[in-house]
Amino acid sequence: MFAFDEFGTLGIRPTQGSCWAKQGKPNRLPATFRRTQGVTYFHGCYAVGDDRLWGVNRRRKGTASSLAALKSIRAARSDGAPIYIILYNLSAHTGAVIRRWAKKNKVDLCFTSTYASWANPIEAHFGPLRQFTLANSHHRSHPAQTQALRRYLRWRNTNARHRDILAAQRKERAHIHSEKGIRWGGSSASSNSLIRQGLQI
Repeated sequence: MFAFDEFGTLGIRPTQGSCWAKQGKPNRLPATFRRTQGVTYFHGCYAVGDDRLWGVNRRRKGTASSLAALKSIRAARSDGAPIYIILYNLSAHTGAVIRRWAKKNKVDLCFTSTYASWANPIEAHFGPLRQFTLANSHHRSHPAQTQALRRYLRWRNTNARHRDILAAQRKERAHIHSEKGIRWGGSSASSNSLIRQGLQI
């Protein structure tokens, strides 16, 4: 079982967050009025059984980028056995090209419903990714940002049960489930209750 989704947009700009700073000298973010470097999207892949996360940055979403990521998932199970991939029902994921490839390569595409990001197990891992690579950052270029993502992925896959990663995952799950409550007719009070429960898990 695997999961796939895009994370972004990732722009080159100062990003707020928390960090250690010298007393009396706050770490201030500079203003940016012109952004000329465009954006990228992180195409994330997650092996549920192995608890392993990987991916690649692409300049745009689309069938070609999605298919390249799905092929990397297929390559992760080299014995040719059938695999199942959970992914969002975005148009870039549901086209005829991807469906033909999936049928030919023993890949069962398991699409989640609209506004059901909570049903995709990779979503909880985007929280730590955001916290450890983007929070309180000011990357100078997309290559520098990509290097930070790769460093985190290497460390994360070696320390998948680290307490800080698990805490960030719990926080992200609580956030995702709070959105589920609001979108499906829940009140903000019940959503706050879900967040409190998630942080206590």
